[in-house]
Amino acid sequence: MITLNVNGQERKVDADPSLPLLWVLRDELGMTGVKFGCGAALCGACTVHLDGEAVRSCGMLLGEVAGKKIVTIEGLDAHGNHPVQKAWRQVNVPQCGFCQAGQIMQAAALLAKTPNPSDEEIDTAMAGNICRCGCYQRIHTAVRVAATGV
Repeated sequence: MITLNVNGQERKVDADPSLPLLWVLRDELGMTGVKFGCGAALCGACTVHLDGEAVRSCGMLLGEVAGKKIVTIEGLDAHGNHPVQKAWRQVNVPQCGFCQAGQIMQAAALLAKTPNPSDEEIDTAMAGNICRCGCYQRIHTAVRVAATGV
């Protein structure tokens, strides 16, 4: 058994330590907001926070995350009212929505470390998250709105 701290709750998982965290979150714990995109930690659809850092859960092994604090989109805010989530709705960011949980988690991690990022810092932080629909301008705008509250 491996003990995880997911969204503030201790969860015990009986799984192979070499299993990617993505599949444990989705298949064992029902955290389906974490999406499988590429499986190579390149697209950002599976982004979660690990001890406050944005990481690609498809590239993290279960055995590597035991005892660390994991936050998924489901745990970012119980009512979906994290400032980034509110900004996403205000700006009407999503088109298909597939990448949005990963985008939001990446943006939330950025703003936790850099509350008022420059445009360049936003672009750099968000560059690793792919949006198949090309909503990059709205994503950038929403990060700016979340940072400034405007």
